[in-house]
Amino acid sequence: MKKLTIFLRPYKKLLVIGPLAKLLEAILELFLPFLMSKVIDKGVANGDKRYVIVMGGVMLITAIAGICFALICQYSASLVSQGAGTDIRNAMFEHIGKLSNSEIDKFGSASLINRITNDVNQVQLAIAMLIRLVIRAPFLCIGGLIMAFILDVRLSIIMLIVLPIFIIILSLTMKKSVPLYRAVQKKLDEIALIIRENLSGVRVIRAFARTDYEEKRFGLKNKEYADNAIKVGKVSALLSPLTNLVMNFSIGAIIWYGGIRVNYGNLSTGEVIAFIGYVTQILAALIVISNLVVIFTKAFASAGRVVEVLETRPSIVSSSSKNNDFNMNQNIIKTTAKDENERNDNIIEFKDVAFSYKNMGTVTNETYDIESINISIKRGETIGIIGGTGSGKSSIINLIPRFYDVNKGSVLVDGVNVKEYDLNVLRSKIGIVPQQAVLFTGTIEENLKWGKEDATKEEILFAAEISQAAEFIERLPEKYDTLISRGGVNVSGGQRQRLTIARALVRKPEILILDDSFNALDFVTDAKVRKGIKNYTDGMTTIIVSQRASTIRYADKIIVMNEGTIVGMGKHEELLKNCSVYQEICESQEQKSEVS
Repeated sequence: MKKLTIFLRPYKKLLVIGPLAKLLEAILELFLPFLMSKVIDKGVANGDKRYVIVMGGVMLITAIAGICFALICQYSASLVSQGAGTDIRNAMFEHIGKLSNSEIDKFGSASLINRITNDVNQVQLAIAMLIRLVIRAPFLCIGGLIMAFILDVRLSIIMLIVLPIFIIILSLTMKKSVPLYRAVQKKLDEIALIIRENLSGVRVIRAFARTDYEEKRFGLKNKEYADNAIKVGKVSALLSPLTNLVMNFSIGAIIWYGGIRVNYGNLSTGEVIAFIGYVTQILAALIVISNLVVIFTKAFASAGRVVEVLETRPSIVSSSSKNNDFNMNQNIIKTTAKDENERNDNIIEFKDVAFSYKNMGTVTNETYDIESINISIKRGETIGIIGGTGSGKSSIINLIPRFYDVNKGSVLVDGVNVKEYDLNVLRSKIGIVPQQAVLFTGTIEENLKWGKEDATKEEILFAAEISQAAEFIERLPEKYDTLISRGGVNVSGGQRQRLTIARALVRKPEILILDDSFNALDFVTDAKVRKGIKNYTDGMTTIIVSQRASTIRYADKIIVMNEGTIVGMGKHEELLKNCSVYQEICESQEQKSEVS
């Protein structure tokens, strides 16, 4: 929680006003039992109605003033807790956006969603309770104890016996419940993950008739969560009855011993009633503290999870060098290139690159996912990458926009190591169409403008024509103003792919990366899109990752991957003659015979 106090700094005034108002309310509350004792001892005992009315009026004013101070505190607590909660969520969202793919993979999207929602809510509640009750409850305990000692020292000894017992109960409860709350939060992450998978993959689950299996799987995780929550509930449930038991025994002991003191004339009836009032206030405050223990226990566990995200440093950061500027990068090229013309001609270079998902950012002796990658791609070339599943095709292209960092070697864009670029500068050069076609809620036009917010209508229409998306968009009643549902579920898979290709083309990137982005297109549309990209995007370097040999057959250069290494590189005809892996792929797809 201490590490999150930075988010409370903008609310310093309210952090003073709120607790101060609560303190004044507590002071006024402490006066009420004292005033009640005077009403009984002087007004009721002497039959003085005027005194009873006057003191009753004073008590009423005191109570109203206390309510006003309580409302001020409540208002301050609401502003601070909601404001700080909003700031924490904004900070987390911004920080998660800076994390590289490796850190996001480590946490998991379900856990991150749970942390930014449920965990922040727990912290937010703790902040509100901190302002409203943390000052009031201890003050009532201490103030009530002082007032009790003023009334009668001997009777106050009962309180001195009770308080240590109460503190022991609180300590044991906190010690037992904190680890359990952490376990509960982890189980909640697992439930969120299953829900997310089921909602996103509902069609696949139904297609494979796995609904019963998923219900059992969810039920099992839900039971594990419930079991952990019950364990915490059992510990927390003991807190309230134990504190009530202690309080009732205390009141019973005070009435018994107070009665003896009244009989001996050492105390008046009003003072005993006032003493019971103070004891009730003290023990009620202690019960509030016991509930605060539960709230803060949850909050501490949640705060730890929030801080864990905020303290995670992204392994991929923009270079702080002034050389990030594009013109400065050109100067680097000019001063470091042995042959300026040759260097500028190669827009992308892989130099002895090795990469492992298990050991990102470090050099190890373990097996790499891809290794010994040496590629030179000239400006304006169309490159095809093909290989079996898990051969490392997507891993290669993920290194160009620096979604991951290499373990060994270097990746250069325009002759400059990608690690020396500002990430925004680097990625502004690249248009990416990922394997999974992702669209966002909004109109088709808004989705196409993702790559370039100030894109003109002509640029959008041109990109849609090249990607063959205009074909179906023009048939829609609202055309480019048609609303896309979350994830693009109201358009087909092929239509989604064409829209994502158009989105990448709108920004007119220097490098266009198509990561298996034609798999939902028929062969005719596939050919039209490739032809459009080739004919109408002069100077654009295109990298096509595909499982289809037909898609990349006419590429300027084809790179064949197998088990993380390059096993062939050249044109289609050359590879058919000298690359056995490529031959097998073509034979399996009946491409070799067609060429022959």
